[in-house]
Amino acid sequence: MTSDTVSRNMVVYLTYAIWDQHGYPFEQYDVPVGYVHGVHGPLFEQIEQALEGRKVGDRVEVVVAPGEGFGEHQPELTFTDDIGNVPPQHRRVGSEVMFESERGEQMLFRVTRIEGDRLTIDANHPLAGQTVRFVVNVVGIRPATLEEIANRMPADGDAQLH
Repeated sequence: MTSDTVSRNMVVYLTYAIWDQHGYPFEQYDVPVGYVHGVHGPLFEQIEQALEGRKVGDRVEVVVAPGEGFGEHQPELTFTDDIGNVPPQHRRVGSEVMFESERGEQMLFRVTRIEGDRLTIDANHPLAGQTVRFVVNVVGIRPATLEEIANRMPADGDAQLH
């Protein structure tokens, strides 16, 4: 990897952590993940803008509001039901289940609460409605190939950053 600066059509490798609005760590990647900069890839726009012009070794912290990040919490995506209506393997907080609508649309729900004989599932992202903080470290930069630019992701791995 070269020591160029982060700019359009460069593959950028990052490590990062996401902190929720209460200051608790939500997610951390210490193994570098890559993305192609400037091609409307997987990063939130604020993060990509903050990385523009940075070099290997730089660290940026970006605060992302719900409307610019994981979205507002949508109450209509939260459902509570009798625990007896839920298969036993999903009767634990954190369990995930995919549901399909009558139109064939799939949505991932996770169990977020169990109180007595009631269980709540939620299809909102766990950070929906929260202002979060990203701490991002630039660990590598190289020119992207034409194929990587067209695919909007590096050929040597998935771009995993939100």
